Amino acid sequence: MDVRPMSAPPPSARDTRPIGTPSEPSGAGAAYLLVLEGESSWRFPLPAEGVVLVGRDDKADLKLKDESVSRRHARILVTDEGARVVDLGSQNGTSLNGRPLDDARPLLSGDVVSFGAVVAVVRARRRPMPARRALDADRLMGQLREEVERALRYGRPLTVLTLALVEQAPFEREAVEAVLGSDAGPAEAAGWLDGEHLLWLLPEVSGEPGEEGLGERVEALLSASPRARLGAATCPSDGCDAETLVAAARTAARTAAPGGFASAAEGITRVTLGERTVLVADPAMAQLYALLRRLAASELPVLVCGETGAGKENAAFAVHHWSRRTSGPFVPVNCAALPEGLVESELFGHERGAFTGATTARAGLLESAQGGTVFLDEVGELPASAQAKLLRALEVRRITRVGDTKERTIDIRVVAATHRDLEAEVSAGRFRQDLYFRLGAATVLLPPLRERPREVPMLARDFLERACVALGRGGLELASGTLHALSRHSWPGNVRELRNLMDYVAAAVTGDVVEPHHLPARMAGGRTVAQVEPVASEPEHAAQRPRQSLAQEIRELERRRMQEALEAAEGVQTRAAALIGMPIRTFSFKLKQLGLQPRTARRGTSPE
Repeated sequence: MDVRPMSAPPPSARDTRPIGTPSEPSGAGAAYLLVLEGESSWRFPLPAEGVVLVGRDDKADLKLKDESVSRRHARILVTDEGARVVDLGSQNGTSLNGRPLDDARPLLSGDVVSFGAVVAVVRARRRPMPARRALDADRLMGQLREEVERALRYGRPLTVLTLALVEQAPFEREAVEAVLGSDAGPAEAAGWLDGEHLLWLLPEVSGEPGEEGLGERVEALLSASPRARLGAATCPSDGCDAETLVAAARTAARTAAPGGFASAAEGITRVTLGERTVLVADPAMAQLYALLRRLAASELPVLVCGETGAGKENAAFAVHHWSRRTSGPFVPVNCAALPEGLVESELFGHERGAFTGATTARAGLLESAQGGTVFLDEVGELPASAQAKLLRALEVRRITRVGDTKERTIDIRVVAATHRDLEAEVSAGRFRQDLYFRLGAATVLLPPLRERPREVPMLARDFLERACVALGRGGLELASGTLHALSRHSWPGNVRELRNLMDYVAAAVTGDVVEPHHLPARMAGGRTVAQVEPVASEPEHAAQRPRQSLAQEIRELERRRMQEALEAAEGVQTRAAALIGMPIRTFSFKLKQLGLQPRTARRGTSPE
């Protein structure tokens, strides 16, 4: 029987409360599901331990309303070892990353689970590195955490390779395990995360296209499993923690063709919205923009919830751009910035002489958006009098200018945004309940940047490149320690804070590499650019200069030794690497990381 999804009423605003608002606990590492049902999205927190029943039954823990969901649809078991999902014989089935479930499967951060037509994106909590290594998948993840820590501490390359079997293929699985037995190096580790996903850790592999250490393994795995998909992610450019790297590699594998390979960079989606471009890599954001595209086809008002700077205006513009109103104007209105005494005049317009200073008649912002979309940013800041008039204008689609008696017809669509818990504002009497229901016909919740770790290095590089172009200067590289510092920051200002930071370093850094000490004091352990001085050669100056971190001293020593080796080898990188006992892959990786420019080899000599 073909069961079509029902347009479900929006969930409670308590469920769609923006992440990180003061009214919720501060457990930043808590696990949850970002649920997209019908025309809304919201967050469902997962317990630290226990069983979550999913379905339409009144006793369900995650209660869904879509008719494609069975009464008892699926069960999620959460333990100290992680979460697993199993279908309970539902009519329309449960799928994980597009594959139907036939038994219990583990859930990793970034996984996309479908309960009938309802989609949920998993955000698993980050677990600290265990004191002892476990076995199987747990041992593998534990070793990955150790390798990530080593790579970040010493600036060494690390690549994570994921193989995804197209279907259950026991013979191919045996062939893959044979490859591991013959090809895996002594410093490498590999194993199965689940029945279909292999994880292979490749220390000292930088993930560069055509790199020998990576290419050999890709070729061997695809020979053993010709229908598999392969994906790779590199630390720190694709993530600075184990969970983010695995999610990036798995996403890359999903984008690869059967029998093909893709890097994490190929899993980045560039959403083009006219003159705007939005970069999306996090699975939750990909699902949310797919939801926005569906909502754009209707005329429903959309309420976008999320912290300040999380990208609410881009989401609102996406609704406008993908709608039939795309040729009309898009009028953003910052409700928090409207002068208190002129709110109604700004929104609805005024006639000449309506008040002191009104020397000419002027159309309001709603009227100027005729045929297009009005974006009411921070709508929760509107005063009560303006809320009442806005509600009537939206209901009757007519407005009256201040100082006039004639009503004017308006043809607009409204997208609103807020960082507040509007239901709490309604309970406190600060926001009209009927206006809240009118604006929140469809609710979309944007997760903050700190819960989208895959996007931090991606956005940082993109913003830095744009800032360098705007200043007319050459490009800058982000050192591994810098990417690590960015990944650890909580980003209270979200994407806006990251963009401003990249504008700052593009203007302040004089070299070719952005090091951790170039970052503001709040992100670099209290040290700023001005506090960092070159290493003095005279012993008497040692007590006068600020002490450098050990990691910074190691970077400077490596830079000096590599430069000396290049000069001694006349620019031949393989000879230079051999002179200081460094693997050529690591040497090439650090050339870029440290911003070194190898001198041109003398004629007749290859630089490689």
